[in-house]
Amino acid sequence: MNTNLLRRSLTFTGLTAAVLLAACGERAAAGEGAGSSASTGSIAVTELALQAAPGSGEPNLTVGPDGRAYLSWIEPAADSAHALRFAVLEGDRWSEPRTVASGRDWFVNWADFPSLAVLPGNRMAAQWLQRSGPNKYAYDVRVAVSADGGATWTPGVTPHTDGTQTEHGFVSMWPAGGDSVALVWLDGRKFKPAADAHDAANEMTLRYTTVGPDGRPAPDRELDGRVCDCCQTGMAMTGRGPLVVYRDRSPDEVRDIYVTRMVNGAWTPGRPVHPDGWVMPACPVNGPQAAAEGDRVAVAWFTGADSTAQVKVAFSGDAGATFGAPARVDGGNPEGRVDVVLLRDGAALVSWMERTGEKDAEVRIRRVSPDGRMGEPHTVAGSSSARSSGFPRMVPAGDDLVFAWTSPGAPSTVRAARLSLSEIR
Repeated sequence: MNTNLLRRSLTFTGLTAAVLLAACGERAAAGEGAGSSASTGSIAVTELALQAAPGSGEPNLTVGPDGRAYLSWIEPAADSAHALRFAVLEGDRWSEPRTVASGRDWFVNWADFPSLAVLPGNRMAAQWLQRSGPNKYAYDVRVAVSADGGATWTPGVTPHTDGTQTEHGFVSMWPAGGDSVALVWLDGRKFKPAADAHDAANEMTLRYTTVGPDGRPAPDRELDGRVCDCCQTGMAMTGRGPLVVYRDRSPDEVRDIYVTRMVNGAWTPGRPVHPDGWVMPACPVNGPQAAAEGDRVAVAWFTGADSTAQVKVAFSGDAGATFGAPARVDGGNPEGRVDVVLLRDGAALVSWMERTGEKDAEVRIRRVSPDGRMGEPHTVAGSSSARSSGFPRMVPAGDDLVFAWTSPGAPSTVRAARLSLSEIR
C-alpha cells in the first residue's frame, strides 16, 4: 500500500484536503451531521487478557463454525522477523497463542493486515503479505492452510500468478466449500510506478481466486479493472452467495463504495452501494465492511462527499442486489476505519473511530435499524487518530460482541474486549 500517494503535489480545496490530511495523520475537519450525536452513552466493556508481545499490532477477528471468536495479529519475532499469531476465545479467556508463520521479509502495514478463515473439520487458512523484490511496494499475498486446527501449517503459496514486483494486498478471505477458501485482493500488476501520478495506466485491479485443501490456487480472475489503490476490501456471505464491497475509482476520480456478487457462479459487474459522488484525487485509506444474514445485508463505509467527513450504513433485503438510502451514524468528526455486524432483529451495529481532540480518538459503536432509527453511540475504548492505532475489528460471538484494536505507544499492543449485545440500545 503506497500511502505516499497521499502526499502528491496536488491542489485541494474544502473537505477533500482535510480528509487527505486526516489520512496522513493530521486533524480532520469537524462537522455535526443530522441524526448524529457528539456524546456517548455508558456501556460495560470487559477487557480480555491476551498474550500478545510488546510491539504487536494489525489485529483481525473471525468466527469459526462453532461460533468461537478467533483473533490474529502480527508481533515482533527473533532476528528482526515478524510472526503471524492467533488465539481462540474459550469462555472468558484467550487460548495459548499459536504461530502460523514468520519471516524477515514481510510487508507489515498499519492498514493492510492478515486474516484467518476457519472451516469445518478443524481446517483453517491464513493470509499475510511478503516482499517480492527490492522496491518498497513490491509484495505478494501468501496463503497457508492447516488441517489440525492451526497446530501445523503448509508453506505459504502465492495465489496470484502475474509474477510482477508490484503491490498485492487488502485481502478478504472466506470458506468456499469443499475445504477450499476464496479470496479477493487489490492487485497492482497493471501499475506503472514510473508513470505520471495521474496516468490512466496507474490502475489497481480487484481480483479473485480460490485455494484448495492442498494449498494450490486456481487461476485468478479480474473483477474490476480500476479500483482505489489502498482501501480495504470487505465481504459477507449471503443466503445466495458471497458479496464483496470495495472502493471504486472512476476515470473522474470518483471513489465511491461498490459491490459485486457471485450469482450462478459468475461475478456481477460492480455497482455503487450509494452514489455519494466523492471526488478524491488520492486514496483515503478507508475501506468499507459488510455483514450478511440470509438475504439481509448491511454495508458501512467512510466518505468525504458533500464537503463533510461521514460514516454511513446502508441496508439490503435482497442479498445486495439493491440497497436503500444510507444513514449517517458518526458523531460529527469521524476518522472512519469502520466495521459492521448484523443482529438477529435485523438491526446493524456499526463501529468507527471518532476524533475527540488534536490526536485523541475513540472506538465507538452504534445500533442502526433498517428504517434509519438509531440508538445512542457508545465508546468501547479510547484510542488515537495516529496510523499506529490501526483498524479496530469486531465480531459477534454468541450473546456477546468481541472487539480487538491496537493500543498505540512505544511499543504498541493488541488489546481485546467483550460486551453484551443486550446492553446495546
